[in-house]
Amino acid sequence: MRGREEGIGDALAAKVRNVLSFYEKLRGTESVFVGYHSTTLYNSIYRYDDEMLVNTHLYGFPAAHAPVLHLRRLAGGTLFNSYADSFDRVWTASRSAWSGDHGKVRP
Repeated sequence: MRGREEGIGDALAAKVRNVLSFYEKLRGTESVFVGYHSTTLYNSIYRYDDEMLVNTHLYGFPAAHAPVLHLRRLAGGTLFNSYADSFDRVWTASRSAWSGDHGKVRP
């Protein structure tokens, strides 16, 4: 559905299959989790300790054409924690690409 909404057809599914083939060599590596989720995708979150990049998604546009927010955890700030909590909820609901188990193990 997302590929249709972004006007890229099956390209997104092909990208997922492609990256999974690269990640295959990580199968069985301790602390590595590759998973799927079925939640509605509002943004892509790339988190690195107390910083994250949030690629917002705009209906009808590919992700590469949407804004990216660079967030840092700040004392007294709530925006970073809101996105971190959202990420954690999706992570917990995800399933392993290899075993089908839930994503309860965090790297």
